[in-house]
Amino acid sequence: MSVQALWRREHEMTVEHTASLENPPTALAAIPPPRKPIDPIVSPALVVDLDGTLVKTDLLLESLLALLKRNPLFLFMLPYWLVKGRAYLKQQIARWVALDVAVLPYRSEVLEYLERERAEGRTIVLATASDARYARQVADHLELFDSILASDGTINLSGESKRERLVSEFGEKGFDYAANHRRDLAVWSSARKAIVVDASPAVLSRAKRLTEVESVVEGRKRRLLDYLRPLRPEQWLKNILIFIPLLAAHRFDEAGLVLKTLLAFVAFCCCASSGYVINDLLDLTADRHHPRKRLRLFASGDLPLSYGFLLAPCLAALGFIVAAAVSPRLVGILSIYFAITLTYSLYAKNVALLDVIVLAGLYTLRIMAGSAAVVIWPSYWLLALSIFLFLSLALVKRYGELVIMRDIDGNKARARGYEISDAELLAAMGVASGYVAVLVLALYLTTATAQSLYGHRQIMWFLCPLLLYWISYVWLTAHRGSMEDDPLVFAVSDRTSRILGLLVLATVVAAL
Repeated sequence: MSVQALWRREHEMTVEHTASLENPPTALAAIPPPRKPIDPIVSPALVVDLDGTLVKTDLLLESLLALLKRNPLFLFMLPYWLVKGRAYLKQQIARWVALDVAVLPYRSEVLEYLERERAEGRTIVLATASDARYARQVADHLELFDSILASDGTINLSGESKRERLVSEFGEKGFDYAANHRRDLAVWSSARKAIVVDASPAVLSRAKRLTEVESVVEGRKRRLLDYLRPLRPEQWLKNILIFIPLLAAHRFDEAGLVLKTLLAFVAFCCCASSGYVINDLLDLTADRHHPRKRLRLFASGDLPLSYGFLLAPCLAALGFIVAAAVSPRLVGILSIYFAITLTYSLYAKNVALLDVIVLAGLYTLRIMAGSAAVVIWPSYWLLALSIFLFLSLALVKRYGELVIMRDIDGNKARARGYEISDAELLAAMGVASGYVAVLVLALYLTTATAQSLYGHRQIMWFLCPLLLYWISYVWLTAHRGSMEDDPLVFAVSDRTSRILGLLVLATVVAAL
C-alpha cells in the first residue's frame, strides 16, 4: 500500500469517526455501572493500571510494532497522528491492528489478587492510557472488571487526567490504585491506598510519601546477562564464516589481514544482533505461541520493549562505524546484509521456500564480507559449496521446527509458512542440497587450484565422507525431533559434531 493510499484511507476513517461521534456505538458507550452498590468507605473501588501493571509490556509499543510489521509505510503516518495528540495516535493504531490479548504476558500475582478481591464483591476497575479498543479486549478476555476507563482518541488517560477522572468517579481517597510508573504518582496522591507493582525504588519511595502503600509486587530481578541475551551471542558463531576467504587463501599468517577480518567479524556481530533484536520485537505474538520462543525476554515481558527500541539502532550504528574503519566495500556488503535481514524479519520469513533461500544467501554474504575485508575474492567453487550447504542447513532448521511443533500440536502444526504435510518435501530437498554440496567439494578437489594450494591433495578427499556423515547426522537428529537450535549453534554443543570438526581440521592441516 502506497503512502498516498494510506492518506486516502486516513481521510475516510476520519469521516467515519466524525459520524460515530454523532451516533456512538454501543461498545464504546458510557461505562457500565457496578453490578451492585458498594459502600465506598468499607470497600472502595480497586483501580488497576494496564501497561506494566496488569501486563508486563506496553500495549502502545506492541501495537506500533504490529502496525509497522503490517506495512512499514505507516511510519510516515505516525508524525501526522502524533501532532493530533497521543490519544489520537493510539486510536488510529488500534483501528489498523488488533492484538492477541490471550497471549499477553499477564502478571499472575496481580491476576490472583484481583480474583480474590472480586470474590469478596469488590468493584474492580481497569483504568489505562491504552486505547479503549485494547482495554475492552483485555477486559473481555479476563472477565474481571466492572468498568473500564481508557483513552478515547481525544483524552489520553494518563497522569493528571487519569487522577481527575478517578476522583470524579469515586471521590478523593475513594479508591485504591495499583500501578507501577512515575506518571502514576499523580493518581496515587488522590488514592486511599497504593499497590505498587514492579516499580523502581525511587517511585516506591515517592508513593510512600503520597499515600499508604498496601502492598508491593516485586518484579523479576534482571541481571546483566538478561540485557545481553537479546543480542544472541551464541549466534555470532555464524560470523566465523567471515574468516573462510582468509583461510582458504592460506594467508592467515598476515597480521594486517587478520586484524581487518576481526574488525569485519565485530561489525557483522553488531549488525546481526541488531537484526535479532528487531526480529524479536516484530515477532512477539508468534513467539508467544511457540513452546520455546515464548520464553524470550521481550515476548515474556521480562525486558521492556523500550530497551529493544534503543538497543537495535545503537548496535547497527556501531556495526557500520566499525565496518567503515575497514573498507567501503565492507560497508556496502554490510548494508546489503542488513537490508536483507530487515526484509526477512518483515516479510520473507513467512513465505515458504523464500525464507530458506534468503537464509542461505545471508550465510554466503558473510563469506563475501570476509573477502571484501581483505580483498581476496572467493572462487566460484567456494560460493557454490556455500549456497548448497547452507540451503540444506536452512531447510533442516525449518524441518526441525515442524517436527517439534508436530509433537506438541499434532497434524495441525505450522511453522512460519509451512504445514506439517510439507515436512517430507523439506527433508528431501534439504538432504539433496547437502549432498550436492559434497559433490561440489569433490569436483573442486580435482582442479588445478586445489593442487596448487595443497601439497597432499589426496588427503583432502577425506573431507567428503566427513561432510557426508555430518549432513546425514544433522538430518537424522532433526528427524528425531532433537534439533532445537540453529544447526551451526547445535554443532558447537553436540559432541559428535565437535569430533567431526576436529577431524576436518586435522585433515586440512595434514593436506597442506
